[in-house]
Amino acid sequence: MLSELLQGTDAGGLLVIQDSVNYPGRHLLKSFINAALNREEVVHVIGFEISETELKDGLKRSLTERLHFHNAFTDPLGWTDHPAFTVHQFNLEDLTHVVKQTSHSKPATLVIDSLSLVLRHVSAPAVCRTLQQLKKGDAVRSIISLLHADIHQRGTVGSICHLATSIITVAPGLKGDEAVAKITKRLKSGKVMQDEEVFSIKDDFTVIVQGKPNHTGPRQDDPEELETDPTANLTFNLRLSDTEREAKEKLALPFVFSKEKKTALLHSGPGSGRILYEPDANDDYDEEDPDDDLDV
Repeated sequence: MLSELLQGTDAGGLLVIQDSVNYPGRHLLKSFINAALNREEVVHVIGFEISETELKDGLKRSLTERLHFHNAFTDPLGWTDHPAFTVHQFNLEDLTHVVKQTSHSKPATLVIDSLSLVLRHVSAPAVCRTLQQLKKGDAVRSIISLLHADIHQRGTVGSICHLATSIITVAPGLKGDEAVAKITKRLKSGKVMQDEEVFSIKDDFTVIVQGKPNHTGPRQDDPEELETDPTANLTFNLRLSDTEREAKEKLALPFVFSKEKKTALLHSGPGSGRILYEPDANDDYDEEDPDDDLDV
């Protein structure tokens, strides 16, 4: 599935690459940029965390002619008199102006490196609203963004991922040059596809998919996912021994009727009593209106 996403066949989507301090996702982000340039697409990069020189390092010079870098790295908060691009310009109007200022007829691919710095200074609802407007607009063909998931609250990450059509969560692999990609892709039909693949990135940012990860080895649990046993430090025992469990299973509960008792209650035998009522002359009873005596 990672190879299909790199081919960029789906237009009008939002792809989010989630990384953490354990494995950075910027090399995979540059692989997507390299793949888009090889398809002769125009790519606009809003660079908040790295410079233009660092972004273009390793990319072919012939391809970078269609790569437009918008410097939000030097002054992301607009402290100087003439900032190139700031986090406060992360809105539909300014982003559309930035993309359309170049003379290209086809919609471009917009790359945001990264959303994490924007989310530190702009509210999550405002960022989500801008991303949704860009998805529905005609200014960009697709949006690719890097998100450092471990520095945000889960609700913020969930809001961004809820808008995404594809999510790639990267983690380190068993070998030094390998990584694991957990992929979630939402189809237009509403179906959700998930996959997990081992990949490596070459020096020219070509992605090599090596297959499925091997889960037979010892699993490294995330410390946040480990749950403590609430019964570990109790002064009494909540668990039953085999003898106690056997005695419990043999115990007849008072509200559970045996088969013989059910039969005796449902089928009355000889000598059982019945209540018969015969109205007398003083009873004011009307068969056509049984509730006639009620004051309603």
